[in-house]
Amino acid sequence: MGEGWGVRKVWVVGGAAVGLGISFVMLLVVGVYVVAGNLLNGVGGGTVGLAKGAVPGAYKALVQRWGNLCPALNPALLAAQLYQESGWDPDVVSPADARGIAQFIPSTWATHGIDGNADGKRDIWDPNDAIPSAASYDCELSKYVEDVPGDTSDNMLAAYNAGAYRVIRAGGIPAIRETQNYVKTIRTLEKSFAAPVSRVDPSRQAASAIAYAQSKLGTPYLWGGTGTAEQGGRFDCSGLTQAAYQKVGVTLPRVANDQYNAGPHPSREELLPGDLVFFSDDLTDSRAIRHVGIYVGGGYMIDAPRTNAVIRFDPIDTPDYFGATRVTEDGAKALPTSV
Repeated sequence: MGEGWGVRKVWVVGGAAVGLGISFVMLLVVGVYVVAGNLLNGVGGGTVGLAKGAVPGAYKALVQRWGNLCPALNPALLAAQLYQESGWDPDVVSPADARGIAQFIPSTWATHGIDGNADGKRDIWDPNDAIPSAASYDCELSKYVEDVPGDTSDNMLAAYNAGAYRVIRAGGIPAIRETQNYVKTIRTLEKSFAAPVSRVDPSRQAASAIAYAQSKLGTPYLWGGTGTAEQGGRFDCSGLTQAAYQKVGVTLPRVANDQYNAGPHPSREELLPGDLVFFSDDLTDSRAIRHVGIYVGGGYMIDAPRTNAVIRFDPIDTPDYFGATRVTEDGAKALPTSV
């Protein structure tokens, strides 16, 4: 959450950070938004890639390869589906006895599981089999529903959840709340796994979230702190960012590595005030993220760094800088509560 931030060269601390006040923040915010005008005219293109570190390193090559198995699928969509199903846990079992990283029911696995790594076994618990099987099953379903009106990828996901027959009979996504939510959630999460190929829209709530974080400058850090009265209004890193966005009506998960998937990922050059910025000792795996702050522009963030420190401004350009997320309401709502 924030304890691992460690000892750093600090630009401003304590009362100095508080005294810097609104003028510094507003200069940064205004300056960065002026520059951002050029970004909003950007044009992207090319195939769908994976955002840096969004998929754990152990599975990235599998997701990238098998996510391109058919036109209705792409690596970011497959990643979002796996994250929604299991949170990348290869050992999870659901109450319905769905198993492993792709959450196959044993009866479905018996007919659709494949030997993805060609070792002579079809192992529902082995991601090297389960991830290729999920992609293969998706693409098989996409063929069943390719003549159904609407978006083929949406119909494919609906078939994964409710069965191809229901999608065909309904002429699209059936009027089943669980299925409709399943499709919407995965298509929203897809944006958080995709490497941006065009502009990433600014967050509407960014300025207010920054204002909240700024009002907490100088507040002592507390491991596990979420700002409650019982905690003396103190925060840890993800508690602060959660509270800042909660103030503007966006509910983020409690811990930093879950907050990473709350929206798309702007590059370092595209950062805007209000973006969440993340830090990790493993730059290949978003699940290893251990620190988060809220970007204010000019290469600085407001963060709650560690025990015996206060909420303050810190530079973001450090060796453990992982990446950023532009929080969206839909992105936050799409995050699995069990991850």
